[in-house]
Parts: sequence; C-alpha cells; structure tokens
Amino acid sequence: MSEPEPVPVKAVALGGGRGLFVTLSALRLITPDVTAVVTVADDGGSSGRLRRELGLLPPGDLRKALTALAGPDGPWREVFEHRFGGTGALAGHAVGNLVLAGLLEVLGDPVEVLAEAARLLGVTGRVLPMSTEPLDIEADVTGLEEDPTTVRRIRGQVAVATTPGHVQRIRLHGAGRPAVRRLEPPTACPQAVDAVLGADVVLLGPGSWFTSVLPHLLVPELHEALVATAAARVVVLNLVPQPGETEGFSPERHLDVLCEHAPRLRVDAVIADADSVPTPDRLRRAASALGADMWLDSVGSARRPGRHDPAALAAALRRAITSVRGR
Repeated sequence: MSEPEPVPVKAVALGGGRGLFVTLSALRLITPDVTAVVTVADDGGSSGRLRRELGLLPPGDLRKALTALAGPDGPWREVFEHRFGGTGALAGHAVGNLVLAGLLEVLGDPVEVLAEAARLLGVTGRVLPMSTEPLDIEADVTGLEEDPTTVRRIRGQVAVATTPGHVQRIRLHGAGRPAVRRLEPPTACPQAVDAVLGADVVLLGPGSWFTSVLPHLLVPELHEALVATAAARVVVLNLVPQPGETEGFSPERHLDVLCEHAPRLRVDAVIADADSVPTPDRLRRAASALGADMWLDSVGSARRPGRHDPAALAAALRRAITSVRGR
C-alpha cells in the first residue's frame, strides 16, 4: 500500500499501550504535528515495579508512545525497547523505562522529562501524560463464577484487565487514595488539556477499552476539554474484543459504553474494520447516536491478525478527517 498523502492538521491521540502505538504510527504518516496523551494507571510488569518502588509515573505506556513517534530508524529506538533478560533485579525491565524513571527522579517534572526523552529519540511530535500523578483504575465487575449476580469492586489496571467477568463501569483515583474518597478527582496535565483544546482532530482508540481509552474521559479537566474542543473527534474501534475487558462486546457496544461514561461527548467519525463488523446497520445507528458518521475500511493487518495495519489506518484516518473538516 502506498503511503497516504499528508494532511496539514494538529492531531492529538489519547490512549495507551499497543492501541496508542498503532494510532501514533498511523498519524505520523499523515502529519508531523502529533501529540500523544497517555494514560498513567499501569500497575503491572516493569512499570508497576518502578511505580511501587520509586513512587513515579508508570513509564511503560509513555515509552511506547515515544518510540512510536520516533519512527523505525532512530538509533535510540531499539535501545529504549530492549528488555533485560535473566533473573536478576533488572530482569524484565525495558531500558527506556529505566531511563524515564531516572529522568523523573532527577528532573521531577514529567512534561520536561518527556521533552528531554523526545529530543534523545528524535521524536516527531510530543508525548504528554494525561495526569502528572499516577492513577488507579477501579471497576465494577459482574458475572464472576463464584457469584454471577453480585457486583464486585476491582482495583488496579492489571486486575481489571484480567479478572473474569463483565466490567460495568470504571472510576479513577489518585494512587494511594482510599476508594471512598471521591472528593479529590484526578487532576489533568495542563499541557494535555491545552493540546486537546488547540487540536484540529482528536482520536480515541483503539486499545484496551476500559483501561486505556475510557480513563481519559474520567479526568474532569480532560473530559471538559474533549467536550468543548472545536477539533474533529474520531473514535477508532478495536478489531476484536479483548478477553477480560470486552469479551462478548459487539462493535456498537463499545460506543454504548463510551456514551455511558461520557454522555455529553459528541463524536464526528467512527472508524471500524469492515471485516470486524457483522451488523453494519447497528454500528451505524450507534455512531449516529453520538453524532458521528461511520467509516468502514480494511484496516486490519494481514500479517498480524487482530491488529491494525498502520498504513491502512493512516489512509482511513486521512479520508475521515478530510471529510469531517470539509463539512
């Protein structure tokens, strides 16, 4: 597939993990002006260890966003993604996670840290945390084997993503706050809010719906910015449901959950893979309820089933963005 033509837009992508990585990889093919706003609720793996031991922002999703915007040829990209093997204290840590952790301890300000790391990697664009404090995800889950009807409260990103059952709703708390204290909602990174308000297009998804996509809508200032922005708002749907989070979800159910968590949010375009939507009319109605047009395209990777192809997604994004801006 030939690379899509550039689109002169300021784009902001919100998410985390592999989903945000593919969105950023696609966006950098059509515009150099890309800002990533990254979730900071990870509590597993290398990120969770560094977060618990040092009290810092979990660096893993931030690292992935940086390497996505660095492109495939940057000399530091492979180093940042390298993980130590063996069984020692460094086993499992990504080099980039340790670099970011060190910068956070020395410089303190996460925005300054990410700017320094971006310069090191030769990043085209910008990476920002959605909050400058680590956050915890809490979910109401039903359908557990031992008691299918009772709603259980599960806390922590890894627990939410892996606990069997059906996630009904999520909330965000600052790390270490008791779950009952809801008078102190998480605070947004001011630069992330400004980026959303000043964007031409804002993207949500793909990615882990409850632990990477929806959390951005639960940070009050970021929520209000997403509601108020004049940018075109685009939702990119996953190709397959995710076990532990959205197993059994139809494509339209993803949009229903989005609306349940942010009923005032309006959307301009919904992009989905044509082969992943069994009932297009239902998805079209769900998209229309959010104010959006539906765009069905072939955006899946032939080599990696269940994942998006960045070039195909870039082409679909270009068509959708051009159409929305031409209204």
